[in-house]
Amino acid sequence: MTVNEHFKSGFVNIIGRPNVGKSTLMNALVGENMSIVTHKPQTTRHRIFGVLSGEDFQIVFSDTPGYVREPAYKMHEAMNDYIAQSFEDADVMLFVTVPGEIFPADDSFIKRLQEAECPKILLINKTDMFNETQIFEQEKLMRELATFAYVFKISALKERGFGYLLDALKEKLPLGPPYYPEDQLTDRTERFFVGEIIREKILLNYREEIPYAAEVNVDGFKDATTKVGEAIARISATIYIARETQKMI
Repeated sequence: MTVNEHFKSGFVNIIGRPNVGKSTLMNALVGENMSIVTHKPQTTRHRIFGVLSGEDFQIVFSDTPGYVREPAYKMHEAMNDYIAQSFEDADVMLFVTVPGEIFPADDSFIKRLQEAECPKILLINKTDMFNETQIFEQEKLMRELATFAYVFKISALKERGFGYLLDALKEKLPLGPPYYPEDQLTDRTERFFVGEIIREKILLNYREEIPYAAEVNVDGFKDATTKVGEAIARISATIYIARETQKMI
């Protein structure tokens, strides 16, 4: 990639509460499935980068776990730590909310958002599921809580409302060289995504405590060829769960 003096690059961190569509949003913006998506809250546990490169810009999107107001487990605390990091290194902050979402006056998450010095853009997501009055009320509430450079009303699932979002992001990015090669889409390895795909299937197929108690470790990953000459990947993985009784399930 040839970089000119007008090239812009930076970290655009996507934050918000669980299940507001952050992962769906990043996947849509990058054009690839970087983060697993399910109907269950707290699906995202890690901080995942997705890279979008253009002729005069590179945006490193950061998908973060949903903020847990009252963490009950060590995992919740670790997830909140990822969010704390996103406040520290953001060049632009994308705050995702949905109509009807309410934030208490003493919400520490909102306080950190208010104190963030980087430009902030509000995305009201899932607008295909709500009427104009509900969307307007959410925008009014959020404008009372924090100052935003822009507000966009979108549907990440249907990829609607993105028209000027990229232009707004490019406007707010600082000048600088790219962080990653032009053809690189993420900072994560194939092994990581294989583990996430397995965990996604667990989340989709099991209820209650099983999905949240499970973690996946990819033990082996190598390219191979079948007897008829087809290329395949031979993968072995271990699924860890919290209790011995969950193994049978």
